Amino acid sequence: MDKTEKLNVKVNIEEKLYMNRYATDTVSHLHIKDKAVCTRCKDKPCTDFCPANVYEWKEGRIVVGFEGCMECGACRIGCPYNNIEWRFPRGGTGIQFRLA
Repeated sequence: MDKTEKLNVKVNIEEKLYMNRYATDTVSHLHIKDKAVCTRCKDKPCTDFCPANVYEWKEGRIVVGFEGCMECGACRIGCPYNNIEWRFPRGGTGIQFRLA
């Protein structure tokens, strides 16, 4: 494959995400500070800006699926109410990126 052909190769994000591995902890590194704030939040941006779809609304409440977190930190800055507490996962757990 020459240089021009390499530039024209399309990347499928789902295939790339599938290559990542997760060492899931039993303790979440993501915490909602005040769930009442989420209830009053009109636009629910956390369900849009997280590339891993960690934040989801179910039955009128926020559900945090921390196990699939990509540790990008978008939730630290994306919540307009600063209502999400983000920490690095405990030692040895979290996402393990594999580049290919």
